[in-house]
Amino acid sequence: MKILVLNNDVMERTIIQQVLQYNKHEIISARDSGAAMQLLQRGDIRFVIADRATTDIDEKEFIKQLREANPPYYIYILLIASKVSDTDITTPRAGADDYLHKPIIPLELKSRVHIGERILGLGDNLVEAKDALERLALFDPLTKLLNQQAFLSLARGELERARRTQAPLSLIALDIDNFKEINEKYGREIGDDVLVLISQAIREKSRPYDNVGRYEDDLFLIPLPDVIGQDSEKIAQRILKGILNTDIALLDDTVLKVNISMAVVSSVRITVNMEVDTLIEKAQELISTVKRNGGNQVETIFI
Repeated sequence: MKILVLNNDVMERTIIQQVLQYNKHEIISARDSGAAMQLLQRGDIRFVIADRATTDIDEKEFIKQLREANPPYYIYILLIASKVSDTDITTPRAGADDYLHKPIIPLELKSRVHIGERILGLGDNLVEAKDALERLALFDPLTKLLNQQAFLSLARGELERARRTQAPLSLIALDIDNFKEINEKYGREIGDDVLVLISQAIREKSRPYDNVGRYEDDLFLIPLPDVIGQDSEKIAQRILKGILNTDIALLDDTVLKVNISMAVVSSVRITVNMEVDTLIEKAQELISTVKRNGGNQVETIFI
């Protein structure tokens, strides 16, 4: 870990360097708070050891300035001081994270640095956990596609943009016709495997920037901003062909036949009254028609 050291006492700095080097840390030195702030702006230093007596950190309110700068990552500050005042403890937001009293004892310094490392590690783990929870809130855990709530939020944003700019918008809907039969005959686990394979085929054959959502059990939706008519149908046909060319087989080599119905709803101009729910309802109605006509094809309507 890179550790920034602000200490102008030669003997103390030597002790600090020996302890940090022994524990495989990289030492970055600064003589004053101005130089320290410049080094911290690089973004790769998370730990600071600063001496209150031998530097200008109090005069320049270095710690307060650093906290108020609100960097995107937390910077741990170990303050070396002859004594700690009440205000140091009662104003933690503007203060250090930990204090080391003089004279510097190598074993105590080592322990304080280790504690700081652990705290930073715990903080990073919490951030990662938060990010993971946010991803779970957006994506369907089985298919890794957008879940219904996230899809609706994104689709409404695309619709409002199309309405504002008077741009066209299309919606592709895909449904597995015989999904219920697959679940009943082979079990839910096999049904889940089918959903995963179908979602992978959709992702592979759609455009890299398309947002694919799993709207219901076996209903998938893809909004296509600025795309209409034949262009949107070509995308749907490519996805359908990719799915039909995907081999879905059981462990005993039994091939599962999957029937797919796809609908494309296109609007040249989004009217004031048009909503995402309207597009989805029209797409579901058209899918029912495609199913009655035998499935494994794409139909398009304009609204």
